[in-house]
Amino acid sequence: MSVIDRATPTRRGLLKAGGLILAGAMLPRAAGAASLPAVPLSPPRAINPELMRRALAALERHGSRLQRDRMAIVDFAAPSAEPRFHFIDLASGASVSRLVAHGSGSDPAHTGFLHRFSNQNGSNASSEGAFLASDYYVGKHGRSQRLIGLDPTNDNALARAIVVHGAWYANRDMVSTRGMLGRSQGCFAVGERELAEVFERLGPGRMIYAAKV
Repeated sequence: MSVIDRATPTRRGLLKAGGLILAGAMLPRAAGAASLPAVPLSPPRAINPELMRRALAALERHGSRLQRDRMAIVDFAAPSAEPRFHFIDLASGASVSRLVAHGSGSDPAHTGFLHRFSNQNGSNASSEGAFLASDYYVGKHGRSQRLIGLDPTNDNALARAIVVHGAWYANRDMVSTRGMLGRSQGCFAVGERELAEVFERLGPGRMIYAAKV
């Protein structure tokens, strides 16, 4: 049975017309959830349909461990200057996109593009695959969220301390002044002023799917 056959009617709808989903819509408020902050949205960007299909396949594969109301996709084919951290509401199809940095080991020459993935300790590279967003803690980067790698390509994520955190080098003004974001040590680093929104949109128990298609 295909991913499309197994998907819910709503998720089947996401795959129609090439699977394009545009950023620029706020996620609807879930029952009992706090309102998401009203912040300026990034310019609309279509999500690669093949990347969407792979993410939905991962959601089906790991579904017993994940909440399935929304998910996040990181499109590492896009440069760091573009919003490529996509938060998708699976009920409505609405999505919001934010900037996110990749690891220095994935881009040694600091070109703004991810060139390779690694799951190795000490690589300082980003990893590909499905991640389970876990608990929050306060560490050297301030408030952060642990990630558990669910695939062989990222199953060292917890041991490598690959997390979601805020960083000055992932702020939007880096794009206007330097044309790209700075690099992390493999973490999903987002802008300091957008961290609270990212945490609220993601939340514990949901999936981040990262890949380059």
